[in-house]
Amino acid sequence: MLGSSVSILFLLIALSVPIAAVLGILALVLAEIYSPMPLFRALGDIYWTNSIDFILVAIPLFIMMGEILLRAGIAEKMYGALSNWLSWLPGGLMHSNIGASTLFAATSGSSIATAATVGTVAMPQARKEGYFEPLFMGTLAAGGTLGILIPPSINMIVYGLLTNTSVPKLYLAGFLPGFLLAGLFMLTVLIACLIRPEWGGKKRSPTWAARISTLPDLLPPLFIFLVVVGSIYAGLATPTEAASLGVVASLLLAAVNRKLNMPMLLRAIEGTMRTTAMVMLIVLAAMFLNFVLSVIGLTALLTAFITDMGLSPMQTMIVIVIGFLILGCFMEAFSLLLIATPLIAPIVAAMGYDLVWFGILMMLLLETALITPPIGVNLYVIQGVRGYGSMNDVILGALPFVIAMLLMIVALLVFPQIALWLPEAIG
Repeated sequence: MLGSSVSILFLLIALSVPIAAVLGILALVLAEIYSPMPLFRALGDIYWTNSIDFILVAIPLFIMMGEILLRAGIAEKMYGALSNWLSWLPGGLMHSNIGASTLFAATSGSSIATAATVGTVAMPQARKEGYFEPLFMGTLAAGGTLGILIPPSINMIVYGLLTNTSVPKLYLAGFLPGFLLAGLFMLTVLIACLIRPEWGGKKRSPTWAARISTLPDLLPPLFIFLVVVGSIYAGLATPTEAASLGVVASLLLAAVNRKLNMPMLLRAIEGTMRTTAMVMLIVLAAMFLNFVLSVIGLTALLTAFITDMGLSPMQTMIVIVIGFLILGCFMEAFSLLLIATPLIAPIVAAMGYDLVWFGILMMLLLETALITPPIGVNLYVIQGVRGYGSMNDVILGALPFVIAMLLMIVALLVFPQIALWLPEAIG
């Protein structure tokens, strides 16, 4: 049963079938082969029950917030301010790439939006100031991945829904690993440019007056972050209500920047509708697949198979991590989250691991999938922003940051309190 499921899955992916259709077709085929009951008759009820879940309303709201911020000119000002404060380090603007990605991740909730937004602002500087382009693009691709780890995160909302885990606790757990990973990325750039100084581009020496004058440009993302995340932990709003407050705050910022007009709003709404439709179709198809897997007993079969291997909990986690790293090379990160979570989460819980901790580990594994070829979406986003040259340059530049991610994964396995300390201290 497991072998046929995996074979059908990879066959459909190899045929370039859209992922929502892949999940739906796989569910229908497995139901037809292994179920004595016509499971497709439950399709309407499953779609309706899951589509009205209140937590899912946060997804289009966070997407809309990111769309408005993208068009409000906030990213350009933020990047300029960070370049004044960070460009003196060996590696120059590459540290600004990571810093801007970190701040924008705390407002957008999406890795692709983070990579595209910061990449659009930063890439024109790469050739103009003599940077080693592969490493420069690597910082953008890797920095963009922080969008699913640093709150607010759309992927964390979906994980929380699939595993019945508290989204506020997941958000708290993501803070420390997210900022530590950003620090590891900056350390990677620092080491690379100390070894090869010519990779670091032209030296910049902004005056203190220039630095201080741009400080207000760092306030908008901090304002959004405080409104969204602060309202949750102040007990004023649920994640969904906080997302709506984020939309209102982004509209205010767009008005302050004099970018709030009807054409901009129409473009933001259109982008929100397109992205939401795609995400929700995938989510609902995954819900039906999860139902089918449960009914035909595949989830229980996989749990029993792994349990019967006689591995210790840590050995089992290492097998799971290796499996995710391999699958991440061939599957898009969001699809991997939806397919793997219902299968793996019960095994992890049965071994006594905290599902909040595993959620953060899974976000790190999904981040790795975003920059590992051949399906690393962020690699294609940055190459698309670049618009010329070989895809191999982006892949080469991302490799050092994959190593940094692997170090962070190992650290989380060995020291789970990196993720659990903040939820336990506040919760």
